[in-house]
Amino acid sequence: MLSLDDLCRVLEAFAPPVLSEDWDNVGLLVGERDRKIERVMTCLTITPDSAAEAIERQADVIVAHHPLPFQPLKRITSETTVGRLLLGLIRANIAIYSPHTAFDSAAAGINQGLAEGLGLLDIEPLEVSAAAITQPGVGSGRLGRLPQPTTLSEIAAQLKTFLKIKELQLVGDDEQLIERVALACGSAGGFLKQAIARDCQLFVTGETTFHTCLEADARGIALLLPGHYASERFGIERLSAFLAQQFPQLVVWPSESEGDPLRWG
Repeated sequence: MLSLDDLCRVLEAFAPPVLSEDWDNVGLLVGERDRKIERVMTCLTITPDSAAEAIERQADVIVAHHPLPFQPLKRITSETTVGRLLLGLIRANIAIYSPHTAFDSAAAGINQGLAEGLGLLDIEPLEVSAAAITQPGVGSGRLGRLPQPTTLSEIAAQLKTFLKIKELQLVGDDEQLIERVALACGSAGGFLKQAIARDCQLFVTGETTFHTCLEADARGIALLLPGHYASERFGIERLSAFLAQQFPQLVVWPSESEGDPLRWG
């Protein structure tokens, strides 16, 4: 049988922790590396629903994009949501691994997949990682060009198709022609300045603040905002397929119970 350490080693090679942001909490967060495993569930976030699914389906490991815990904890009690989730999973002997921003920035990570999904060419990191010395093509966000100038509305339609969503938010003129595109999954409005500095006409991120939208509008750079969940969930499904391919002896599946907590009313 495979051990949790075997799984961790593959995840660490696929999304090296050195690529993670300083503020992040990545790697094995709960569990014993020498434990034998058979069943692995991937998810974007550990929530009451996804945790219940993992317990019901007897997962040995949850590979969750968003870390649990994320912030340092002084106590773990049932009085908080984080505490209740951790206590329940520990009682069920379920380990937790999070690749988070290392997966975002990896050579075959979420941002690379998003750039390829938009059909970008000459893809490169928006902000190169120091680890690029030994691992080319890694870094925060992605930058690329479209095969030909394309209207904002056409790119929005392509993004919705790729992410399998019906709606998204946008800033800019529908008929604005776009050629250079920057992107960063999740909540990454802070990368707007890099997108502007790299002469992009469009920046794609999951979500951002109202004032970032105002700044983009004032600077003449379009925004596409498909939502935090949508901008990353596809990557979790791909990660599940990757792990299943690497470990055919394991049962691996992406959570079927989690979803976007935001909806249009």
